[in-house]
Amino acid sequence: MKISIKNMVCPCCKIVVKKEMDKIGIPIKEINSNEVETEGIVPEEKLILLQEAILPFGLELIYDKRSKLVERIKIAITTLVNSSDEELKTNLSAYLKAHIHHNYNYLNNIFKEETGTTIEKFFISNKIEKVKELLNTDEMNLSEIAYKMQYSSLAHLSNQFKKVTGIQPSYFRQFKYKRPEINACA
Repeated sequence: MKISIKNMVCPCCKIVVKKEMDKIGIPIKEINSNEVETEGIVPEEKLILLQEAILPFGLELIYDKRSKLVERIKIAITTLVNSSDEELKTNLSAYLKAHIHHNYNYLNNIFKEETGTTIEKFFISNKIEKVKELLNTDEMNLSEIAYKMQYSSLAHLSNQFKKVTGIQPSYFRQFKYKRPEINACA
């Protein structure tokens, strides 16, 4: 049986899910990005217990096809943003079509209905989160970050960063803003 789990995108999340499933007594065959394959059918009572156990970590079970599709889109975008510089050069709609195997307009409509935002805005938000990570490391200057993240110019990056965060990237770097994170491992 395959169980889809929303927001299970990092290794810590997988550890939490495995730990909770072990406690409940659900045998695991394999854990992937947003899905766990179990050894056999899981009774509804155990699924309810699993849902209650993972909810405090920002995770939840997904039952319907549309939500599963949205999670696949989120994982594909997160993977793209965190991939090599070369992959970021690809067209977002072509990338999603190749990885999700659906028309971009269809994906965008489903995504917007389920999340209230467009795929493009989600992508930009993820890019800005990656820029924040890079700004916090002090390993690259702003021009290098703009180049790495495939912005056409430093001005483009700065404008988009300010639009999303309300501050300039240089100001962010100067004061080392750290966003509060939900840490599933804590």
